[in-house]
Parts: sequence; C-alpha cells; structure tokens
Amino acid sequence: MKLNLGNFKAALVAWDAPEVPQWVVQELEKENIELITHECTTREELAHYAGDADVVWVFGGSRVISAESLSDLKRCGAILRSGSGTDNIPVEVATRLGILVANTPEATCDTVSDHAIALLLSVIRQIPAQDRAIRNGIWDPKHAWPGWNLSGSTLGLVGFGHIAQHLARKVSGFEISLMACDPFVNEQKMNEFKARKGTLQEVLSRSDFVSIHVPLTKETHHLIGERELRWMRPKAVLINTSRGAVIDEKALVRALNEGRIGAAGLDVFETEPLSTDHPLTKLPNVVLTPHSAGDSPRMLDDFWRYSVETVIDLSKRRWPSSYVNRGVKPRWRLTTTESVLGPACRAFLKEARP
Repeated sequence: MKLNLGNFKAALVAWDAPEVPQWVVQELEKENIELITHECTTREELAHYAGDADVVWVFGGSRVISAESLSDLKRCGAILRSGSGTDNIPVEVATRLGILVANTPEATCDTVSDHAIALLLSVIRQIPAQDRAIRNGIWDPKHAWPGWNLSGSTLGLVGFGHIAQHLARKVSGFEISLMACDPFVNEQKMNEFKARKGTLQEVLSRSDFVSIHVPLTKETHHLIGERELRWMRPKAVLINTSRGAVIDEKALVRALNEGRIGAAGLDVFETEPLSTDHPLTKLPNVVLTPHSAGDSPRMLDDFWRYSVETVIDLSKRRWPSSYVNRGVKPRWRLTTTESVLGPACRAFLKEARP
C-alpha cells in the first residue's frame, strides 16, 4: 500500500498485527505524510521500500533492520519501534549515524506495571501453588504458606522509566517503601513518586522485592548476574517484565536452588518460548508467564495510537515523547514535542475503549 501525499515519507516495514487500521491511514493522510507498508524480510526489500523514507517503522519484534542495512537508509532520520523494547534495532550504529530510535513504552505502561504487581502478589501470597493444590485434591490452608508480608516492606525498582513510574504510583497504597536506581533519572524525579534514589547495589541489598524495568542493551545484558544476586536478601523476590537476558538465568537458577533468594516472578526469558525441560519450570518458588505482560484488550489500539503520534511529531521535526539513544546528535533539527493526535483518531479511540 502507498499513499503519496507529501515530502515526508514513513515506511512501515514489519507489523505484528492482522492489518493496518484505516484510522491510522486517515490520520497520516491529514498530515500529508506519505505512507508505504510492505512486510520486508530481506535487506534488499528494505532498501527498495524504505531506502528513501524519513521514518522507518517496525511494529513489533522483526529483525529486518540490521547494522549493515542502516547504510541503505540514506534519508532516514528516525526509526520507530512500536512497543518498548528496542533490542531488535541496532541502536548504537543508528546513534553514530545520527538516526533517532523512537519507541512507544506508553502503550504498555498500564498493563506491564499491572502484570509486575500481579506477579509479585502471586509469588508472595503463593496463589499458583495453592490453586494447583486444590485442583489436585489438597484442601489445606497451611499448604504453600505465604512467606512474605507486603506492608512495611521495601520494593526496589531497577530502572525508573515510564513503566516503573506507573508501578510506583500504583503501589503507593500498599504501605511499602520504594527505592530505585536509574542513571538517566534524577533524584528529584524519583522523589515525586516517593522513591529513594540509590545505586544498583544499594537497591538490591536493601529491598525485600525487586522489579526489573530496563531495556536490553549491551550494558544491561546480564545486569543481574551472580554478583548482583549475592547482593540480594535471602528471602528477596525478583520480578522481571523487561527482557529475559537482563538476568543471567543460570545464575538465577543457582540462587533459587541454593536459597540465596526467596523466589521469582518472570514474564520474559533468555530464550523464548521457554522449553518444558528448562530448570525454571521445575522450581516451586517461581511463577512464570509467557511474555504476556503487555497484553490487554486495547493493546493494539494503543500501539497504533502512540505510533501515529510519534510519526506525526517526527514529520513536524519535534522530539518524540520517547526515544532510547539519549546521546544521539540527530540529522534533523528537532523542537519540543506536543500532542498531535487528530480529532478523528481520538474519537475512534474513545469509542473503542471501554
């Protein structure tokens, strides 16, 4: 599909969705943005369909954009990855080339933060184990006795971006203390959410529960490894809804088996899908979900909505609401962002949402 409307061109080269909604097409058309959509699977296809695009757009986990193929995108000023994770985008190379890498973490902030809380409560209240016991004919309130108290505890957040901030706001009524570490978020911002800023070691060693909210990059790969797990408290609970490879799974299995930490709630894994014989599936002190933290009835609508807003912002040379390569010197001169969703888009979303 191709809309030839103006000098600004966006190329949607991969999308994990049945189809492109008509309202997406209409919103971009109103802004005189030329849109092409083609599922690209090779470097040659990417160069053909997106070689002259201002924005190259990936909706989901496609790895069609590689470090090598970036050299074919001569006009590209920004890559948009709908969603939060950008581990399928060569961010470092894009940064060197002056290409902004934007994403849309706002689309899943509510659901992922909800899921992190759900995993935490499932672990500390032993809900999955008690459910399995009843289904197996065991009616014993002492079976899978909860080993943690939530009130009066400390929750540590590793990473304090959009999702972690949503989580901090939501747990404010649980009578817990918050700590957070994030080199890109200052103490004043954390204080707005009543979270104390600390180093990674301080957060891990002083928290009863730890929730991971960092992107997967070269720097965060195995951020939580053998040393970091030894910093944690013996009964600490580790929650991960970010990316599996942020945690060294082998080290985590050892720590759980040896009782060096209490339990874990995991939505993401180093290799997905998780095999049925993976050691994590054998541990009774682990709650597992299949990378579903971002799922919700309105997930796709939100993904499209924030993506459209980002494309329009970029077409008007405005900084997008979220981007991951902080040190980039963009090819374009960009100004402060603002909301640009049109009335039709907002009306559609209002009708679509419950």
